[in-house]
Amino acid sequence: MTALEFPGPGLTAEQWVQISALATSLRPGQALWLSGYFAGVDHAARGFGGDTPSLLHEGGAKAVAAAPGTVATRTLTILYGSETGNSAALARTLAAAARAKGIEPTVADMSDYKPRRLKEEQDLLILASTHGEGEPPRSAAGFFEFVEGRKAPRLEGVRYSVLALGDSTYEFFCGAGKRLDERLAELGATRIRERVDCDVDYEEPSAEWIAAVADELAPAKASAVPATVAALQSSTAVASAFDKRNPFRATVTENLLLTGRGSSKETRHVELSIEGSGLSFEPGDALGIVPRNDPALVESLIRALGLDAAATVSVKDRTLSFGEALGGTFEITAATPRFLDQWAELSGAGELQALRGEGAAEARRAFLEGNHVIDIVKRFPVPGIDAASFTAGLRPLQPRLYSIASSQGFAPDEVHLTVSTVRYDLNGMARSGIASGHLADRCNLDAELPVYVQANPHFRLPGDDVPIIMIGAGTGVAPYRAFLQEREARGAGGKSWLFFGERNFDSDFLYQTEWQGFLKDQVLTRMNVAFSRDGATKVYVQHRLAEQARDVYAWLEEGAHVYICGDGAKLAPDVQKALVAAVAEQGAKSPEAAADYIGALQAAHRYQIDVY
Repeated sequence: MTALEFPGPGLTAEQWVQISALATSLRPGQALWLSGYFAGVDHAARGFGGDTPSLLHEGGAKAVAAAPGTVATRTLTILYGSETGNSAALARTLAAAARAKGIEPTVADMSDYKPRRLKEEQDLLILASTHGEGEPPRSAAGFFEFVEGRKAPRLEGVRYSVLALGDSTYEFFCGAGKRLDERLAELGATRIRERVDCDVDYEEPSAEWIAAVADELAPAKASAVPATVAALQSSTAVASAFDKRNPFRATVTENLLLTGRGSSKETRHVELSIEGSGLSFEPGDALGIVPRNDPALVESLIRALGLDAAATVSVKDRTLSFGEALGGTFEITAATPRFLDQWAELSGAGELQALRGEGAAEARRAFLEGNHVIDIVKRFPVPGIDAASFTAGLRPLQPRLYSIASSQGFAPDEVHLTVSTVRYDLNGMARSGIASGHLADRCNLDAELPVYVQANPHFRLPGDDVPIIMIGAGTGVAPYRAFLQEREARGAGGKSWLFFGERNFDSDFLYQTEWQGFLKDQVLTRMNVAFSRDGATKVYVQHRLAEQARDVYAWLEEGAHVYICGDGAKLAPDVQKALVAAVAEQGAKSPEAAADYIGALQAAHRYQIDVY
């Protein structure tokens, strides 16, 4: 059979005829997206990591690769560094596009890739997300350290291209991808295509880059079989799959305030029903929530602009009312450099003009931190503006990710979340987080929320008999609730130790009775807590780690896996310092040797971090 005749596993001939007709009717961009989508479904069913074989390799890809006259004379490696899964998903799409051109790529997470292999590569495609202020994803830190270090090899003869993902609200936009692009050129590698920098609305530029590099690398007589067909052959019954582009409407079944009277925080426990969705997840994964903007903010913005909510705007291939577009399609809270540039042009305001350009980076950052879109619109009005001109400067409303606080083995049709409601005043006006405010103020029981699962392969439980040390503060405890539920459901016998920190014992001891139950049932072996505001001296989880240094080191020597979840700016570095100090003290090691010890744990996936 030829590739087009092959009905695909589990598909009838009639179904395959329909699928083939669909594939040939799609535009190139649609075909490319669908290719990656189905490749992702195949991955989800099998587990994705490195060069794990899949039906894409065994069925469709071989049919394409075996086309007469198609000879791929150069090897292709696709590397990705992902913080929230976007680069990983795009890597799968890129791999499917390459296979459709007759190229069988090697696909690897930077955390699993041996960087000394770089000098052996021929064609190299890199997808790099940026974390924080221009930093690489934590899982890719080792790869960056090697490439940017003195031991990096010369790369003459290597061809490459970089797709950089970032968020333009940060000053060092796409910083990680830019660093790799420049460094590979310094090492002598040759660009296949110029780097493409993508903002949070990355779908279109990334699809264009993928199509371009796939065409560039295609052998001279590559198969003309559409990428979509090759990918479709790898999957069955995928029409009901839910993901970021097609979220499932989950029902709110619980929405409880966890914090007690007098707390300085507002932390909620939210339960959602996903019955009938087919969604699956593992402890450590996150749930993406597609929120809506605060209706009061939408109304204030429309009034400040002097526009009609019923006016229409075009959003890609849809026509929406202006009010609906602001309510559920665009980010209307934080202003971005893009919005600032556009509003400076429209208003002609000298103060805004002065904030443009590289030389004004610090002043621009300070201004954007102190002014949201509504503040800028009110302060620098543009009389007569139309709805389309205003929305042209806005970004699409993005989902928010929350660590899942439940185990599917424990509660099969539910997803639990632990959410800290963000509330603050700015310029005399009360503000709230887009998603956390939505959950707290506008999600009563039976309300529906569009959701999807975002896998987090860098935060996974080890084998059932392996000890685990879980360190978290505030809502960072959420995945550990899932970990212990999972171990209880599995009857796992491995030891577990929880370090938990919050402000006050009386009002902020999240899930206190549940931890006590886990301790009683010996699902949780040990627990140490730190409540920073209860005493004259502030005590945090890193102080508790220092107090337990001997036993912590003993657990590490027994093979324990360490997990850190919570604030990335303070918690993670402070905990790492405490662990390095404990290893140095208890293991009689120098500070350098102790740091290497922790580094070796990271390399062995025994030290996993999920921070925000």
